[in-house]
Parts: sequence; C-alpha cells; structure tokens
Amino acid sequence: MLPSSSASTRTRPVTDNDEALLDRPIWSALTTSQKHLAEGGSRARRYPVDMTPFADMIDMSAESFAALGDLMSPSQVVALFTPDAVDVPAGFKVVLAENGDQMIGSPADSPLRDAEIVTLGKADVPAMMALTALTKPGPFAARTHELGTFLGIRSGGELVAMTGERMKPGKFVEMTAVCVHPDYRGRGYAQALLAAVARRIEERGEIPFLHVFSNNTSAIALYERQGMRLRRRLHVTAFMKE
Repeated sequence: MLPSSSASTRTRPVTDNDEALLDRPIWSALTTSQKHLAEGGSRARRYPVDMTPFADMIDMSAESFAALGDLMSPSQVVALFTPDAVDVPAGFKVVLAENGDQMIGSPADSPLRDAEIVTLGKADVPAMMALTALTKPGPFAARTHELGTFLGIRSGGELVAMTGERMKPGKFVEMTAVCVHPDYRGRGYAQALLAAVARRIEERGEIPFLHVFSNNTSAIALYERQGMRLRRRLHVTAFMKE
C-alpha cells in the first residue's frame, strides 16, 4: 500500500497517466476527463445527483465545506473518497464512514461458454436499477449508465449480471457496479464482465481500476485472482446536512 498523499501531491504538476490522480479520484475526475459533468466551482465539485452522489473539495477547510454545502439540498447525501479520514464540521451529519480498497490492473480474460455479453443502454435502466437494488454493489441512479460503457448478461430476457464504467480521473477509468443475481452466482459472470469492460478501457489507451469496501474479502480475492493489485486504502465518507 502506498503512503497517504501529502499537500505537495495535490499541488505538484501531474500528467493524465500519473497514479497520484487516484489518491483523490473524485476530485481528479471532476477536474480532468469528467469536468464537463461537474457541478460547483474551484472549492467543491460534485456529479449530478441523478448520476452518482460523489463529490469532493480542493481541501478540507471550512470554506470548502461551505461551498460543498451550497451544492447540497437538505435531503441529499454526498460521498467522498479521500486518502485521509474526513473530519466533518458542525452542520453536517455522517451517515457512513468505511474503508475502501483501491485496486488497479488488468483483469485476466475469462471466456464464457453459456452466455453472451451485451452492451446496455437507456432502455435497460429499469433492469439495471432493479439488479443493483437487489445486489447492492454501490450507488446506482437513473443516469449512472451515462458515465461510461455498461455490459451485461441476460438469461430468459432478465438482466442477471452487469459491470460498467464510472469515474474517469485522467487516463484512469473506474470499473463499477460489479453485480450478479444471487441465482446466477458461481458461473464466472463477474469475472467475464470485468475482463470485457477492462478490454474496452484498454482499447482506448486507458487504465482500469476499481474500488471495493475493505471488508468485502470475497470480492477482493476475486479481483486478486484476476491479476489486480491493491494500490492503496481510501476513506469512504458519506454525509448530509443536519
């Protein structure tokens, strides 16, 4: 695991291929490849709420928290991925504080014999939201699919597995929503979808990575078996206005 980033990491010049972008993946994405999606300004930015609840700030000052608060409605929750624990000031209430592992690398190919991988789109959103509501891989909203390519597997017309792309800090692309219907687990669907999404990313000259809660040992073991490595541990903090 790499050491926590320092203030100098935030200010020194970085290139699109610099792994330092991944120390604060949300801020990096919203100031590089996905800056066109960013709501906010120089101190705080967030994705549109109907895409994902992710947000971040240039620093942890009172001024930056105030700027982020201005982007939030009373009922909205925002989630930050940061290298250090977040000390939420008065006026905000923490609803989740967990550790997450950031993994990077190219998942090994995993061919399927009994299923076909298909590209998902707007018409598949109800099925995608139903599958994520059942399997709970993380936040998934009505426009999450617009963040990148999503691939899935159907059985009998039902969507039973999927994986896609979310944050894009520089030349890095996060793989997300790795989920399989409970009745279809153990068939290699997650492995095959991860590999297929990774190949799409690499064909564009980009680098795949992902996040997983640190206590999800079975998923971490799967990713390691496919050849991914732990890059660092991050703090996942979600909060709302009091």
